[in-house]
Amino acid sequence: MHLYNRVNKEELKQRLQEETFERKTISFYKYHYLENPQEFRDNIFRDWFPLDCFGRIYVAREGINAQMSVPEHHFEAFLQTLEKYEILQGIPIKYAIEDDGKSFYKLTIKVRPKLVADGLDDGAYDVTNVGKHLTGLEFHNYIGQENTVVVDMRNFYESEIGHFEGAICPEADTFREELEIVTDLLEDKKDKKILLYCTGGIRCEKASAYLKHNGFEDVNQLHGGVLEYARQIKATDLQPKFIGKNFVFDERMGESVNGEIISHCHQCGKPCDTHTNCANNSCHLLFIQCDECREKYDGCCTPECTEEKAGHHHAVQNRYIFGNSRKYRKSLALVRAEKKSEAPISK
Repeated sequence: MHLYNRVNKEELKQRLQEETFERKTISFYKYHYLENPQEFRDNIFRDWFPLDCFGRIYVAREGINAQMSVPEHHFEAFLQTLEKYEILQGIPIKYAIEDDGKSFYKLTIKVRPKLVADGLDDGAYDVTNVGKHLTGLEFHNYIGQENTVVVDMRNFYESEIGHFEGAICPEADTFREELEIVTDLLEDKKDKKILLYCTGGIRCEKASAYLKHNGFEDVNQLHGGVLEYARQIKATDLQPKFIGKNFVFDERMGESVNGEIISHCHQCGKPCDTHTNCANNSCHLLFIQCDECREKYDGCCTPECTEEKAGHHHAVQNRYIFGNSRKYRKSLALVRAEKKSEAPISK
């Protein structure tokens, strides 16, 4: 048995579209010391591949982080495989908010140095000394209270399309960068109740431990992240305090929590929260694009990329580059300003 995928992307996506059964999109993580991450990786591949499980799973000496799509008719068998491994026994599973079963098209399991890259040496701080875990309802009730600070521990491209009311959303492009920014932003708030959140909870585990290492005492984290919060709130009559869309790391790229659109197309500026990668494979930039601009630019970020995608390899250097990375945001703001100045004056 080969322990990796051997079929090309196009064929795999076609097979996915032709499936006649339903799938569940789930995620889970756990910090747990693994003596042999590669051996563990190979074992779970042998367990999950025959069950037609798809997903993106990272294994490291410090544990596992998984986003997966599991066939409903194999779901019980999948759960039974978890009981084989100490690290997976009783592991909390989060379920997708919006799920069409097309979140992944292959099974990818990779061994990495760390589950979440923080740029710090091993032993720089105690990753097990984490903040207090809050349920979705507890987190909901704390938001807006006096002496409480809500902090988004995700990257800018995630918080741009959705975040909790009143949250601090650092313009960070990496988790390592965010740790430094958040610590500086909160330097004079060590006497406050700190509420951290991320997509599924794994980044908050490290972030809360890092803040406690740096002298913060009342550090709290949303257990299960936005995914679990949305599930718990949906079961009540409460209005979500998360506005917009939750970015997810699969083919969907996002799932709405309260139905609002708070971001804008990076090309024309109209309300939009749909992330896409530039269809020009030599670019592949992540940006927000509305349906009209997708049609106009053939899924590309600039006319130059549209030309190159069409086979015209003489494309000139882009005058502007769009995207969520900080180095592109100034260009984006400039383009929006120019479009606004070019708009016809109302009479």
